[in-house]
Amino acid sequence: MDVKSFIVDLDKPLVFQVGHLGEAYNEWVHQPIVSKEGPRFFANDYLEFLTRTAWWVIPLVWLPVASWLVSISFRMGLTLPQVALAMVGGIFIWTLMEYVLHRFLFHMKTTSYWLNTIHYLFHGFHHKHPMDGMRLVFPPAATAVMCVPFWNMYRLLSPPSVAPALFGGTLLGYVAYDVTHYYLHHGKPSKRLTQELKRYHLNHHFRIQSKGFGVTSTLWDHVFGTIPSTKAA
Repeated sequence: MDVKSFIVDLDKPLVFQVGHLGEAYNEWVHQPIVSKEGPRFFANDYLEFLTRTAWWVIPLVWLPVASWLVSISFRMGLTLPQVALAMVGGIFIWTLMEYVLHRFLFHMKTTSYWLNTIHYLFHGFHHKHPMDGMRLVFPPAATAVMCVPFWNMYRLLSPPSVAPALFGGTLLGYVAYDVTHYYLHHGKPSKRLTQELKRYHLNHHFRIQSKGFGVTSTLWDHVFGTIPSTKAA
């Protein structure tokens, strides 16, 4: 197959096509198609179903888990102020994780067949079809898999009574991120803060994809110098 001349057929399942783009993948995936009709990922109906998640599933699944984790720290003897501090610490850790994952994992440059395919499944599809509302939040099953190494890290690096509340705070930060992300694409902000966040995030999608990696906050973009130019496009 001649990679240079490969053209993706948008009327066919996309996941196993995009890898063939090779070095052209990065340019292709950052040319958005603005439509609320999402593409088909897989020919298999079951796999296709697993790629689609409504936004409200995220708080429905993860808020009870976060609450349960916080309750464990209570039962292990932490006071209310201590639990609150651990939760705030977890939320703060999430803001950094959000930035690092978005910048270095979701926006890594790929050229090989399988890396292109994996990147498309992680984040590439969102830049290609940014208004696909059923694929904007992360499926809970995939999130659960990613939680395992982070939970083990928390247990290793923090006291046993602190780790659950700390991780619960991180999950709260994640829920806020996914719900905010959905709102910035599909909501109609009426407050200045949310209007500015929406403008900031859509600028990342449609003008400068290499900057503006913060979604719930611009904090780490300021810290690491990835604030996009405010000059009009």
